[in-house]
Amino acid sequence: MIRIGLAGTWHVHFGGYANAARRDPRCRITALWDPDPVRGKQAAAGQSCDFEPTPEALCAREDVDAVLVCCETNLHEAAITAAANAGKHVFTEKVLCIEPEAAERTAEAVRRGGISFCISFPWRCRSDFLWIKEALDGGLVGSPTFCRMRNTHNGAIAGWLPESFFDPGICGGGAMMDLGAHGMYLLNWLLGEPVKAASAFTSVTGKAVEDNALTALVFENGAIGVNETGFVSNCDPFAFELTGEKGTILAGGFLDRVCYNTGEGWRFPNLPKAMPDPLTAWLDSIENGTPSPFGIDDAAALTKTMALAYRNA
Repeated sequence: MIRIGLAGTWHVHFGGYANAARRDPRCRITALWDPDPVRGKQAAAGQSCDFEPTPEALCAREDVDAVLVCCETNLHEAAITAAANAGKHVFTEKVLCIEPEAAERTAEAVRRGGISFCISFPWRCRSDFLWIKEALDGGLVGSPTFCRMRNTHNGAIAGWLPESFFDPGICGGGAMMDLGAHGMYLLNWLLGEPVKAASAFTSVTGKAVEDNALTALVFENGAIGVNETGFVSNCDPFAFELTGEKGTILAGGFLDRVCYNTGEGWRFPNLPKAMPDPLTAWLDSIENGTPSPFGIDDAAALTKTMALAYRNA
């Protein structure tokens, strides 16, 4: 039995993760911490678990083996460090931290703790992107020259994102920091670490953070990656393109399919089986003593790339 402590209820995916953990027969939720005691006690009652006043108290409990971190982004370092120092496994929403310095301190705590750490990178579990990664590594389109990811939703104009998601002190940014994280970790995975960036951020709704954004990244081999995101688009399917010296791969669009062309016309590949979702993969790693698929180095790299984008906005 993996006994789960819930560190924060702030993130919009908190309910989904908590419910998934409750449904998994390997898990039992035992305690919850939240920086807002009223919010936290209500959530603890809903989860039928104890409330703890601090992350340290949560992680000190003998009936907590692992911690699921959904607190505000600016509190990630404190929550994850408390868990790592107590030898408790950690699953966290992205991004790891707002600033690279905080991310590196957090990463060092995780490494010292020798725990199973997983950050939620669900797009890397998808069958389409597993095939794209394999095709790129196999040289299907040659050395990559350009990659573009567009992923948006209507959370700011439809009103379903909580107002706290537009608080720069809590989040460190807006659409790029949140939804744009998917494009950033995909570009890191496919193209490596960028060497420079330029960003264009606007606030269509007048929020204190950007709700409409793009970042162009330059990589060591000269490839350019473009990450487009926002909270102000309707009916806009994700779009992906990767072009290299030998051909092009497309994914998404209104057909929501993967296709490629290496000079012999457009073809539709057979896709591999998707990986388990990140939370399930993390629980598997704890149960089996195997590495988590999205570890602390991946998490720190995302923060580093995101900080580069914001410094050059």
